[in-house]
Amino acid sequence: MTAEYLTSPDLAGVHGFFTRRGGVSEGAYASLNCSVSSADSPEHVARNRALVAEAMGVLPDRLLGVSQVHGYGVVRVEKAWPAGQGARADAMVTRQEGVALGVVTADCAPVLFADRQAGVVGAAHAGWRGACAGVLEATVAAMLALGAERARIVAVIGPCIAQASYEVGADLRDAVLPSVPGAERFFAAGAKDGHWQFDLPGYCLARLAGSGVGAAWIGADTFADEARFFSHRRRTKLTGGPLGHQISVIVC
Repeated sequence: MTAEYLTSPDLAGVHGFFTRRGGVSEGAYASLNCSVSSADSPEHVARNRALVAEAMGVLPDRLLGVSQVHGYGVVRVEKAWPAGQGARADAMVTRQEGVALGVVTADCAPVLFADRQAGVVGAAHAGWRGACAGVLEATVAAMLALGAERARIVAVIGPCIAQASYEVGADLRDAVLPSVPGAERFFAAGAKDGHWQFDLPGYCLARLAGSGVGAAWIGADTFADEARFFSHRRRTKLTGGPLGHQISVIVC
């Protein structure tokens, strides 16, 4: 069994934006669900994460994650912790060789960072709230504190919900508009009055560019591609019920 993942030519070194394919979970979690907080079988999740670790060339206990809260907290990783016991945060950075940083998503943007010359990597979970609060800039700052140089950092946004799939209301728009100059460009007219289509990857790219780092989006829409990705928005629109999460990983 092989866990399926995407890579980006813009991001050097070992990394992977994993899809939902190539795991052992069943039903709504089929098949590579990597969320330890889901109601999926813990044995299945552990096996799925072991498959991801194997694909990345690390031991399972070196694949680390945090308890994501849609904020801007960043953890500096200096030693491993058991799965599910990470701090409440939304990003990690490290210069510890052989450590794999993983973030789980199901429409939010997973963002992987690297300054390979300095040996510093990072991973961030950027939903609109976290991106608006500054989690991407906080990740860059934490990498700089570990010895990375801004001009060498490359960030790649993985599969996330794309603008055509992301209808939002006035509350989200009102929160985002003051956050960066010209934020109106990330909102297209929606099909209904008082609704807009929000460009989450475009917004994240702008925040990263404002931080002075090179950035790209891998170009995959989690909502539109049910065969490859879990999607919170699709689950909500269709049936509700259980939800799995894919994982994105970078190895130092």
